[in-house]
Amino acid sequence: MADAEIPKPYREKMARSRLEEDERESTGQPWMLTGTEAKLLGIAGVGFFLDAYDLFIINPVTTMLQYRLYGGGHLPANLEGFVKAGANIGSVIGQFGFGYAADALGRKKVYGKELMLIIFATVMTLTTPTGQLTPDHALIYLGIWRIILGIGVGGDYPMSASVTSDRANIRKRGTMLTYIFSMQGWGSFMGSLMTIIVLAIYRHTIETDGHISKVDGVWRIVVGLSLIPAFGTLYQRLTLGESKRYEASKKLVDHEHAVGASATSSDDEDLKLKDLQKVTEAKDGKDVGEKRDSVGQEEEDVAPELLVKKPAHFKDFYRHFRQWRNAKMLIGTSLSWFLLDIAFYGINLNQNVVLQQIGFDGKTGTEWNRLFKVSTGNMIITALGFVPGYYATLFTIEILGRKKIQLMGFLMAALFLGILAGMFHRLSKAEFIVCFALLQFFFNFGANTTTYCYPAEVFPTRYKAFAHGISAASGKVGAIISALAFNTLSKSIGTPNILWIFFGCCLLGACTTLLLPEVKGRDPDVILAQQIAEERAERIRRTGRSRE
Repeated sequence: MADAEIPKPYREKMARSRLEEDERESTGQPWMLTGTEAKLLGIAGVGFFLDAYDLFIINPVTTMLQYRLYGGGHLPANLEGFVKAGANIGSVIGQFGFGYAADALGRKKVYGKELMLIIFATVMTLTTPTGQLTPDHALIYLGIWRIILGIGVGGDYPMSASVTSDRANIRKRGTMLTYIFSMQGWGSFMGSLMTIIVLAIYRHTIETDGHISKVDGVWRIVVGLSLIPAFGTLYQRLTLGESKRYEASKKLVDHEHAVGASATSSDDEDLKLKDLQKVTEAKDGKDVGEKRDSVGQEEEDVAPELLVKKPAHFKDFYRHFRQWRNAKMLIGTSLSWFLLDIAFYGINLNQNVVLQQIGFDGKTGTEWNRLFKVSTGNMIITALGFVPGYYATLFTIEILGRKKIQLMGFLMAALFLGILAGMFHRLSKAEFIVCFALLQFFFNFGANTTTYCYPAEVFPTRYKAFAHGISAASGKVGAIISALAFNTLSKSIGTPNILWIFFGCCLLGACTTLLLPEVKGRDPDVILAQQIAEERAERIRRTGRSRE
């Protein structure tokens, strides 16, 4: 929205206060961080590193449990799907719950609690009694704690996104969010690396002495290592102050009830003109509003940030998103994330199919060699596609914009999924690796990154965390569907046909992206302020006509 479209009083006040935590114009490229920005990214980014580590470590863990619980045989398909989907099932709950709480209670009161839950669930995961329970019951026990772990992991999505975007300079907002999300690649990479290192330590015990049951210790150590970054980040999260945006909302809530609430209540048919003329005083070191006889006079004295910063509640959220102009953006962020995660997690939670194609499925050699090959293959996949894709987005997101990157990512991912599906059994090992690496690259130089950034940038602050949580939860529903259905469908219709389904999801994802505006340089709080002003003006006109 051009500044010229914003009413002059609002535009002047926004020039004085753009609602960012630190709106100083920074020099250099957007990806060059100040000390404050680096500290913020350390707090939010390390947490996301941990989230990815916990989500993707389940692949090598389930491979090791084959040897510990089933003598090297496959896990039962339904239980394998449950364990792999567990964290994503919990994530849906955490994204809804923590997202709503962050808007309703404030970021400071909630931030860090999700990490405490992750730590607790990780510790309980380590207590899985593989020697005391039957193999099936041990997997069920592990899956339950993975669900609880997922609640904390899911909560970190809206929390870290909101905490970061609340404080970010608009010019660097997308870059800051991409920095955080890029830690997913490093989390996955380090999970595979740690597995390789711990397996190397156990090599003599497992391979020479023949104690294959010792893999039970390997997976517990690998999972337990995630507690190091968790404890390292916990204190900073619990002591992080509230953002200036949200702090202003708490001080001005009474003012907003008198001015903003009546302005946005479109279904109160008995609203009187005098209700719009009431303005209460709000203290923030000085008076920011006074009672006026003229509504128009009062509007000129109330900056947009006073109208958009009240803590959100569900009725207010519904009232905002029942308007199509707002609803279509929530539909767009939710559907695009849902469709992306069907394909993305369908492949990345079932990498055994890919590893088989590139010769790292661990089908030959000693038990130790098989485990080592699988872990090495996982690390190769991450290094080839995950990390480079994230950094391609990082350096271009403020140049190309989010919409172009997301559209391109969906279409290019569809292209390579189509090649893999159509030539699955004819590609050579080298051709398959190249094609799969490019697929992963365009997942991450594309929709996997932008679907995380979009909800944190397109929605106003008062609805941001909950809307982000809904969007992220929609994605995790897609991931759950893939995790639970992949193994069964691959046996009934074959892997190539599943890849064709993923191909279709990517094309549909490109279509849903068309519902979204470009958010580069866009301030959603300014746009919300204009919507409020327009609604109040329309209310006054209708009330005036009815009085006549």
